[in-house]
Amino acid sequence: MKLLSVFTALVSTASCTPYSQYILAPKSRTLHPVSIHSSNNTLNPENLLSSCASNSSAVFSGPAATAYDFGINIAGLVSLSVSSTSSSTQRIGVTFSESSLWVSNSSSDATALDGKDEPLWFDINSAGTYTAPRAKERGAFRYLTLVHDGEGSVDVQDVQVWYTAMPHWADDALGEYTGWFHCDDDLLNRIWYAGAYTNQLCTIDPSYGNALVHLQENGSSFFDAVNVTWWSNATITEGKSALVDGAKRDRLVWAGDMSIAVPAVVVSTNDVISIENSLNSLFALQNSSTGQLPYAGRPFPTTLSFTYHLYTLIGVADHYLYTGNITYLTTLWPQFKFALSFSLSFIDSTNLMNVTSPFDWLRFGMGGHNIEANAILYHTLNQAISLASALNDTAPIPSWTTTASSLKTAANTLLWDNTAGLYRDNETTSLHPQDGNAWAVLSNLTYTPTQAYRISSGLQSRWTPFGAPAPEAADAISPFISGFELQTHFSARRASAALALMRLQWGFMLDDPRMTNSSFIEGYSTSGDLRYAPYVNDARISHAHGWATGPTASLSSYVAGLQVVRAGGAEWKVAPQMGGLRRVDAGFETGVGRFRVQVDVGERRVDMEFETPEGTAGEVTVPRLECEGRVVMQNVEGGCGDVVVEVAAKDVGPVSVADVKGGKWKVAFTCSE
Repeated sequence: MKLLSVFTALVSTASCTPYSQYILAPKSRTLHPVSIHSSNNTLNPENLLSSCASNSSAVFSGPAATAYDFGINIAGLVSLSVSSTSSSTQRIGVTFSESSLWVSNSSSDATALDGKDEPLWFDINSAGTYTAPRAKERGAFRYLTLVHDGEGSVDVQDVQVWYTAMPHWADDALGEYTGWFHCDDDLLNRIWYAGAYTNQLCTIDPSYGNALVHLQENGSSFFDAVNVTWWSNATITEGKSALVDGAKRDRLVWAGDMSIAVPAVVVSTNDVISIENSLNSLFALQNSSTGQLPYAGRPFPTTLSFTYHLYTLIGVADHYLYTGNITYLTTLWPQFKFALSFSLSFIDSTNLMNVTSPFDWLRFGMGGHNIEANAILYHTLNQAISLASALNDTAPIPSWTTTASSLKTAANTLLWDNTAGLYRDNETTSLHPQDGNAWAVLSNLTYTPTQAYRISSGLQSRWTPFGAPAPEAADAISPFISGFELQTHFSARRASAALALMRLQWGFMLDDPRMTNSSFIEGYSTSGDLRYAPYVNDARISHAHGWATGPTASLSSYVAGLQVVRAGGAEWKVAPQMGGLRRVDAGFETGVGRFRVQVDVGERRVDMEFETPEGTAGEVTVPRLECEGRVVMQNVEGGCGDVVVEVAAKDVGPVSVADVKGGKWKVAFTCSE
């Protein structure tokens, strides 16, 4: 492919949403089922499918039920249109399930800790339309079962769902993404878009969060057909939209989940307002005496989590990174510093933070000088230093710098296991956790590239046929922590390992018939069973969880190499890591403007086209082939001059060019003859 043709193709996509065939968001909020999963004693159940153009009814007579399949995970309010009924005392029940495992005539999959959710019942007294109240909207389901209760019959002419996710977007614009990704591996393309769609499902009207009516209850009723009530009528944030952890449950704001979801949102929909509403709701709950931030947003009980407290601060730094909104940062800065001082108060004589709360992402063994919590604190300290510089609040920087340096030394002295090539969870255990080792690399707690490479290799050596295990959570694969592991492999310059994990783990999550085949699950067993070790209730597992969307941001930021470095993109990097791929085309927008890149790897040539906003600057890293050659950069619009870099055979790795002005560039690495 010639460079000129690459650029022409790139420009032609700017006027519409590229690769829209992969977008799973519906084109209309009015949805109908597309197929029948199973049926019993129902006459003409196919009449309720979207493909049926007739006005005929499905007749539910006696003990009848039909499970309908919407083809993908959806969310919303159910309406039934009834053409006739045999009496004024008939009932039609509705049950819901994300997974085919929990399709049932008697119950829905679960939102509570125990039990399965009761059906939604409509009392049918005459012909007409029956719509569920907003408090009974279902946050995520692929399967909807209609159940007739008792004697008599009901003729149902239509069943439809009013899609309620992304409530602040226009009804016909749910698929109008500001970002895109495409490469020569179709599975990776589908994974990127499934991640984007998962976060759309997890963006809800904040007036309809989980009411948590059964939070304090305990039992084992999930083994039988005993059903529990469920309500989605708690106000969780201000504003018209909120980014929550899961679409079905918890439908609450959790800062840890946002640490994965937010970058994925930015590169796909750039839905900043929902991010702000969720962040604001957490800071509104800050303890005015201690600075402690909540484990989760309202109505969750006040609980201390050392890591989720820090994740909230990371959310502030991420917001500034992706938006450059200094005004928003300024409004939260006093609370940010107060919260950071709370964390720093737990650093003891070892120069590490002593964790005194067990609460994290439901892993086990959280406590003491935990490597994950301390690596996250180290990362947060360095983010705080950067934010303080942006605000010209230099007074705390020397202290934070000294503390960060001491923490890094202590962590490597006390917790690094050189024999294993991994960090221990704390000084009292031989466990080498996935979360702490991934975070050690991401936070740059490691000393050398070799150390990061060993961690990446060590984590890969533990993979099961279904993904990367999290031994700190026993028999569990956590897509949340595996999202950080993806970044670890890229940070260690092992892009092939990162892509292999995406294909292995997220490919399984996307294509297994027990999944929704459209959104990503909260967690599952190392054996591939849909059982999540922190829970005893398998039906409760969320199949649309924002913390499982790590590949969406990683494919854009590492494979395509589009990285925002500072202030919404005022400073950037373009550094593709192809990992064996031949072609990639990606882009996204921030408030600064549009970022996009195309890469084409040939036998003896690498061609790149990229565009970054005018008035910005950054660094370009060009993938190279194993040969002598040269890199030529040309400014498409002229005025900046060409850049030529000669590359010798003995040179190792990609070629970087610093201080590149924003604009449209074409780049080529060409092997010498």
